[in-house]
Amino acid sequence: MRFWIAIWIGLATPAAADFVPITDGTVFNETVDQKRLRIGALGLTLRVFPEGRIEGAALGRDVFGDWTWQDGYFCRDMIWGERPIDYNCQLVELDGNRIRFTSDRGQGMSAVFMLRND
Repeated sequence: MRFWIAIWIGLATPAAADFVPITDGTVFNETVDQKRLRIGALGLTLRVFPEGRIEGAALGRDVFGDWTWQDGYFCRDMIWGERPIDYNCQLVELDGNRIRFTSDRGQGMSAVFMLRND
């Protein structure tokens, strides 16, 4: 079950020069509003709602949680199935329809999601 934690907190991805940091919560909300965040190969789909909720599914289990924007970082607390996923503040970067979350305020591992319209 640690696999899921590795996905959200740290699926290692290569660095890409085209990713641009999102440092403003309003811009983040505009970016993810009405979109699904997806890593298809893992069956991972999330919705991040402007009012601070997270909902989705991964590996056949529900995902839900809360988030806030703090000091330029996406800070979230989640549960996968019945397993809590530790609170973490993450750097968010955008490259077209790809959004990358890097744990530990940009110092940890990353996960890249595709942004999909509903």
